[in-house]
Amino acid sequence: MVKIVLSKTARFDLKEIVNYIKRDSPKYAILEKEKIKDAIDGLPNRPLSGRIVPELNNSSIRELIFRNYRIIYEIVSEKQINVLTIHHHARLIANNPAFRDDE
Repeated sequence: MVKIVLSKTARFDLKEIVNYIKRDSPKYAILEKEKIKDAIDGLPNRPLSGRIVPELNNSSIRELIFRNYRIIYEIVSEKQINVLTIHHHARLIANNPAFRDDE
């Protein structure tokens, strides 16, 4: 069984996504959260289906494109996948705290 670990940044990202959508619709905020979690929960079945993140060029760090988000994850081993961030596609990846050198 493959363990999925959400980083602190990924958990914060998901919370921010829900809070943003909740301003207009609490119902759709919950639905979006469930759909994102379903996409993440499917990673163990197909961990290599995500493309290599172009900005990082590291074969163990991949991304699943889901709606407006880039779910960026690292394949740690056959038994563990770490979700690093849930990044909105319109934002620069260089500004994401998951990839800053100072953290």
